Amino acid sequence: MESRIKVLSTVKIGKSPDLYKVVTELNKTLKHKDVMFGLALDEQDENNMIFTIYKT
Repeated sequence: MESRIKVLSTVKIGKSPDLYKVVTELNKTLKHKDVMFGLALDEQDENNMIFTIYKT
């Protein structure tokens, strides 16, 4: 089975406790546009997060 998810963009940003709320709203609002947003802690720097935009 082939994965159809493609990374469009990735950016490193400063850690923020409420940023996940923005990502959640983006996912709910734009899912019909075949895009998905992800947020992860940066493993090399605990003060940063990685924000990723995917094409589904």
